[in-house]
Amino acid sequence: MTATQSFDVIIIGGSYAGLSAAMALGRSLKKVVVIDAGKPCNQQTPHSHNFLTQDGKAPEEISYIARNQVEKYDTVTLYDGTADDASEVSNGYEVVTQTGEIFTAKKLIFATGIKDELPEIPGFSECWGISVIHCPYCHGYEFRGKATGILAHGEKAFHLASLVNNLTDKLYLLTNGQPDLSSDQIENLERHNIQVIDSKLGEIEHESGQLNTITFNDGTRLALDALYAAVPFSQHSDLPEQLGCELTEHGYIKVDELQKTNVPGIYACGDNSSPFRSVSTAVFTGNVAGAIVNMDLTKETF
Repeated sequence: MTATQSFDVIIIGGSYAGLSAAMALGRSLKKVVVIDAGKPCNQQTPHSHNFLTQDGKAPEEISYIARNQVEKYDTVTLYDGTADDASEVSNGYEVVTQTGEIFTAKKLIFATGIKDELPEIPGFSECWGISVIHCPYCHGYEFRGKATGILAHGEKAFHLASLVNNLTDKLYLLTNGQPDLSSDQIENLERHNIQVIDSKLGEIEHESGQLNTITFNDGTRLALDALYAAVPFSQHSDLPEQLGCELTEHGYIKVDELQKTNVPGIYACGDNSSPFRSVSTAVFTGNVAGAIVNMDLTKETF
């Protein structure tokens, strides 16, 4: 029978948010275990941007440096594996891994991220994070002045178009057969010379993830260098909901300004609880979560 290992805090997810929380707690001499499955959502992204001191570095390089720095604190244990089950117990929470390891702790932090639900368009997944991108703040500068498309519809499409319009004068809005735009929005797009194409996408032609042509189902083609895509997502882990954590109307874990969920003793940080999807935001919210958990543990014993 596997022996139960006890900690002050269990962190599920060991990317930027989870490691940031672990560092804050480890430096306060709290005993922490970080459980990480090694499946970051940005694993195809070649470079990370808009993060001071790390601009232009590969995401995996930032993660490597972060893990090395956190490992120096003997109060933090990094466990490579998947959290398979979680439940409330008398002294806090119990987490069981896929291989049967059992961990208990007074507090639980979810830094589990989100999972992009990519459309079944040939070439889309191969380009995701490379030339099919989600954020003008993360990637826009690198594609400035390039032929750029936006794959979205409705209010989301109009919002993205307004932001990307500043980065290029060769901009196309691809609604994939679902325009859902008001007459005022269409007029505004036309005024900014943004062409709206309602044809359904058939294929994304690319070379090693670098987009070159969009082929539509009606046989027409469009040469592009980059494509912004607003894709749906789901929580990477169903454990927060299993434990009673509420989600927002947009599907994020609902947290307050201190990264606390509605369930006492459970916190969330990073992409799973914020629409501001960036490395810098993940590090920030992880740092807040770690500090608040330390404060709450201190209040319980001091």
